[in-house]
Amino acid sequence: MAKSITNLSMLLMTLLVLAPFGFAIKTYGDYLYPQFYDRSCPRAQQIVYSIVSEAVAEEARTAASLLRLHFHDCLVKGCDASILLDSSGSIISEKGSNPNRNSVQGFKVIDEIKSALEQECPNTVSCADIMALAARDSTVLAGGPSWEVPLGRRDSLGASLSGSNGNIPAPNNTFQTILTKFKLKGLDIVDLVALSGSSHTIGNSRCVSFRQRLYNQNGNSQPDFTLDGSYASKLRATCPRSGGDQNLFFLDFVTPTKFDNSYFKNLLRFEGLLSSDQILVTKNQVSYELVKTYATNNELFLEQFAKSMVKMGNIFPLTGHRGEIRKNCRKINS
Repeated sequence: MAKSITNLSMLLMTLLVLAPFGFAIKTYGDYLYPQFYDRSCPRAQQIVYSIVSEAVAEEARTAASLLRLHFHDCLVKGCDASILLDSSGSIISEKGSNPNRNSVQGFKVIDEIKSALEQECPNTVSCADIMALAARDSTVLAGGPSWEVPLGRRDSLGASLSGSNGNIPAPNNTFQTILTKFKLKGLDIVDLVALSGSSHTIGNSRCVSFRQRLYNQNGNSQPDFTLDGSYASKLRATCPRSGGDQNLFFLDFVTPTKFDNSYFKNLLRFEGLLSSDQILVTKNQVSYELVKTYATNNELFLEQFAKSMVKMGNIFPLTGHRGEIRKNCRKINS
């Protein structure tokens, strides 16, 4: 037993040590680099930060919305702003998918940023890059880490409703299903745990997303051994057996608007809101060890999160002459 624990610890440390090297190799493609707009639109990042800052000051949950928007975009066709497209012509919007419908927000903030940038430097800054920058700035404004965002993405000419339904992890997915969805996009188990912590350390979830953990098929209370009983009782008070589907709950009830490692501490107390959160400590030993590590070392979590965000932001970007620079993020140019 002692030997197996030692071997697991060595594996965990190897994953954490190697993560930066994978990050260094894959971060910058032929066209993605932080200085991409230094000459063509030197105030681009300043404008994005200013508008995001105002939006978060007005409504704190906007930070989580913008972070999630980038995540839900990248896991479908890559980081190409396909999630922003409305339905029109041959395009069926990803906004109507199961993971996005009545859930994903932040579109108006992106619209405002795009409008300001079109006035500053027309036909220059892509909607995909705006989302990447807004996700970084939202993290910073919520108390999280900063990082240099590689830029130069272009916008897609289409959307994928089926991809949005199939590629984005669902609250009731098994651990292996979620890990497979990440691996198909070039992300590993370290990225899975770090990005789960980032996505759910701030923000909310709806009653309908976790009700199955509170009641059995007959609608009766049924303790879930992976959910603390006292916490479950509190949730049932405002997440009834029927109705209240859209009632919102903090994903991290301890520090709901602060970007920190409380999420991981909650999981160790079996107080993860979603099943897809709690399985990080109940279904895989490596993810469990990572959760324990991040729960005790906030700096390591923040450092790894920044690396994983850059890695995620480099999933299948459109660069060079592929795609386009949309004038309006909700529709293609022609």
